[in-house]
Amino acid sequence: MVSSSIRASRLVVVFALAGAGAGLAACGEDASDSPADPPPVSLGDAGYVDAPEPDADKARVDGGFTSPDGGVIRADRFVTEVVRFTPGPCAGFGAAAMPDVVLGPPVGGGALRGSLDVVTLGIGGEIVLSFEPNEIVDGPGDDFIVFENAFYVGGDPSRPVVDLGEVSVSEDGVTWHTYACTPGDAPPYGACAGWTAVYSAPGNGVSPVDPATAGGEAYDLSALGLARARFVRIRDVSTATCEGTPKPNTAGFDLDAIAIVHAANP
Repeated sequence: MVSSSIRASRLVVVFALAGAGAGLAACGEDASDSPADPPPVSLGDAGYVDAPEPDADKARVDGGFTSPDGGVIRADRFVTEVVRFTPGPCAGFGAAAMPDVVLGPPVGGGALRGSLDVVTLGIGGEIVLSFEPNEIVDGPGDDFIVFENAFYVGGDPSRPVVDLGEVSVSEDGVTWHTYACTPGDAPPYGACAGWTAVYSAPGNGVSPVDPATAGGEAYDLSALGLARARFVRIRDVSTATCEGTPKPNTAGFDLDAIAIVHAANP
């Protein structure tokens, strides 16, 4: 069980090469086989590359981030802690900037380009995130949004450039409930994350907590029969390959941010 305090500086990284054949769970429960937290590992020693100026454009104010209306969005409406990061092969872009690179609002690039304010999970990689002391609660419509860095060829939404991820939620970090993700050669991809451009970015006037305008993939807890969730897990299910010499560090799902739409503490 994770402490109820915000511990954004804590990061546990598991250097296990998660296989690309990690099974897709259907919508419903699956029992977690999460191992005990391993000792921290130095990302610098692994040769990972930092994302360019992570968080540089996220307008921080006391207690949170500046909202488009000039107010403040609580910091815990976004990720507050990386509970576990298990990168797959060819992961690593942005990892040296963890956890800051995935905290706070998205830095969307719009329809024509992907954000660089991301961490790459690698082939079959996985990340578990917390919003404590806040939590997602079921409200009218969608309850949280996952932001990747997908974009569209020529700005055409029917031609997305994608790295897909399977999204699961949990109230206790042990029992997980998974949205049905259907990767394939062309959209639609069901409830996978990572195929919708991100339009919200600090200072551009687009709210990161408005599913109608923010971009990314929005999720409704009621679709899984849940009233609340404190953790989100994302597993890469992209069709990328880990090839080349030297190996790239940009393969797989690229996480920018997650925002709570309906929060226990608005």
